[in-house]
Amino acid sequence: MQKDYETNIEMDSDIQNGSEELETLQLGVFQELMVVKTVDFGVYLAPSLSSTAPRVLLPKNEINKPLSLHEKVDAFIYKDSEDRPVATLVEPLISLHEVQRLKVKEVSKIGAFLEWGLPKDLLLPFHEQMYKVEEGTAVLVALYIDKSDRLCATMHVYDYLQRESPYQMNDEVSGRVYEISENFGVFVAVDDKYSALIPKKDVFENYKINQPVYARVVQVLDDGRLTLATKKKIPEQMSIDAVAIQNRLNNSGGFLPLNDKSSPDEIKATLHMSKAAFKRAIGNLYKNQIITIESDGIHLK
Repeated sequence: MQKDYETNIEMDSDIQNGSEELETLQLGVFQELMVVKTVDFGVYLAPSLSSTAPRVLLPKNEINKPLSLHEKVDAFIYKDSEDRPVATLVEPLISLHEVQRLKVKEVSKIGAFLEWGLPKDLLLPFHEQMYKVEEGTAVLVALYIDKSDRLCATMHVYDYLQRESPYQMNDEVSGRVYEISENFGVFVAVDDKYSALIPKKDVFENYKINQPVYARVVQVLDDGRLTLATKKKIPEQMSIDAVAIQNRLNNSGGFLPLNDKSSPDEIKATLHMSKAAFKRAIGNLYKNQIITIESDGIHLK
């Protein structure tokens, strides 16, 4: 069948190859097309019967019911293994400019190939990877058209994430780290599709790309992006931090060389919390007569 398909492509004078086809048929999305010609190995589709647009093949093995001449169908256009535009009625796992988590099927010399529900796997080039991906893992990617007019995946998803989420301040959300910036903080894709950030000043642990995050919305910016905090509201978080410090004291012989004169960096490196949170927590422990605060640090009573 593949040989017949190639032969008919070459012999059919109605077919034009290359980028010209992509100027009139939208790559990477579903679109309504009309059956304008039937052949033994499938049907040819075009925007309309009178359209001057080149036609694209819907292969016979993609057709699950008889299609009549001039019948309209919703088809997705991509490129086959020979780099020719081809139509399918199957809905892929991702469409143009969307963001989804896809499984890595194989890693090759040119990049990683992702499973997206179509016969030809989706290429994630090395230069579009945020880290070295491994076979069998799932990665968060967006679908774009590269300079060669081919559909490809990228892990640089910032520009593709949505900014109009249903979340409001104090809502609990879950997401996944997709980028880490020394200047700004930790970028998170909430629900794998909404743009969010844990600001640098509120980052108290060593995050990794693709790490799940459970956080609270502390601000919705004017453009819809979310600002997150992994800490709870102050009263609840103070109790959590106090327990964490008490546990650390128990495991450190009842002493920590930290007090309210310690630097924010020392506190963050030791306890993964801000200095303000540390002071609230040790104040709570002191008030409840669990610790003493001395010039050399804090001591369990």
